[in-house]
Amino acid sequence: MSLLRQTCTRGLAKPLTAALALSSAGSVPPIPSQSHLPASLPSARRGRATAVDPADLPPSAPTTTSPLSASAASSKKPSPTVPDGTIRHNWKRSEVQALYDSPLLELVFRSASVHRAHHPQNRIQLCTLMNIKEGGCSEDCGYCSQSSKYTTDSTASRLEDVETVLKEARKAKANGSTRFCMGAAWREVGGRKRGFNRILEMVSEIRGMGMEVCTTLGMLTPEQARQLKNAGLTAYNHNLDTSREYYGKVVTTRTYDDRISTIANVREAGISVCSGGILGLGEGQEDRVGLIWEMSCLPEHPESFPVNALVAIPGTPMEGNEPISFQDMLRTIATARLVLPGSIIRLAAGRHLFTESEQAMCFLAGANAIFTGHKMLTTPTTGWDEDKEMLSRWGLRGMQSFEDKVMAPHASAVENQPEIEEAIVNKSRSSSQSQEALKQV
Repeated sequence: MSLLRQTCTRGLAKPLTAALALSSAGSVPPIPSQSHLPASLPSARRGRATAVDPADLPPSAPTTTSPLSASAASSKKPSPTVPDGTIRHNWKRSEVQALYDSPLLELVFRSASVHRAHHPQNRIQLCTLMNIKEGGCSEDCGYCSQSSKYTTDSTASRLEDVETVLKEARKAKANGSTRFCMGAAWREVGGRKRGFNRILEMVSEIRGMGMEVCTTLGMLTPEQARQLKNAGLTAYNHNLDTSREYYGKVVTTRTYDDRISTIANVREAGISVCSGGILGLGEGQEDRVGLIWEMSCLPEHPESFPVNALVAIPGTPMEGNEPISFQDMLRTIATARLVLPGSIIRLAAGRHLFTESEQAMCFLAGANAIFTGHKMLTTPTTGWDEDKEMLSRWGLRGMQSFEDKVMAPHASAVENQPEIEEAIVNKSRSSSQSQEALKQV
């Protein structure tokens, strides 16, 4: 970290820490009004704040309120455009746009208040993501180095063996991560029976460690979703990426409705949905609004909403895209917190592009999860020790597994089905006759 960056971070840390503490205490000092001051006072004449002796103030005059005005005041209802933390599925897109367009600090103030009505103010979920099958994907996502259609540094690999993945999961747990996520560069699970059975075993074993388990494997059928649920999967990631209108400029090998369909299969299987987007794809503000609005229209809001900042990778069609600004990142997180008040909002890929103080502002606005560890699927992230030190400086700490109220019902789901776990493990092992067979996808 450069000297300038360290100096800026230290300089901003104290005021932001005070702001976080003030917000978590639920008290905000009132802004004094000068409307009651006599014109003879210097502060009233010059229009600037000065100390005033209370003895100089005239006695306050009694106020009278007519019965009509009192009745009107008591019956006045809050504007429906001002979010109060109620979980809604009837948001109008214009309402979400109006929130997004509001003054940024006012937006953050509102989102921080709603966040604390639904979530502990000082808890951050620590998640670790492992790429268990890299490259060779048949999709043409313009941001992804794992597509077989582009020439990048990403090379196609076979599915990792079970023990390698379990070793990484144990390391993540030892370092404080409570959710372990596994990603395979597949368009869909399809007919990969041996590979899928191996993943079912990974899920079952990691869930047995007491961790939350998430996978992202592409499109799923209802039956595949049920098998993952029975193995102990607690969440499934399937991002919508951007708005429905802009989606065709990001990927052409699948449709928006394909994504919605898999999300429905996951939800109906009883698995929590993790779905979010990527900022910096060349989209406009209306597309970020459209993404959040689509999430609000789902029968259940996603359990978690990851917000990625594009890391432009050489060789991909989006390698020349400008980085997303911090203000746009913060505005998107704050808007998402107001519209999706019960969801976890996760700072995902590209978090390393923002300073510590900028990340703290995102936490203040409602972000309450991060990816930490070695790296994301193909992009960098910050290490466990550095992240834990950062959280400590801001008075934050990691969540426990299943601490979030949405995830709590998953805590005992698998323990009640030990026979299912055993059947999955035995089936997977019987299908693996040799180490070579284990490495076939």
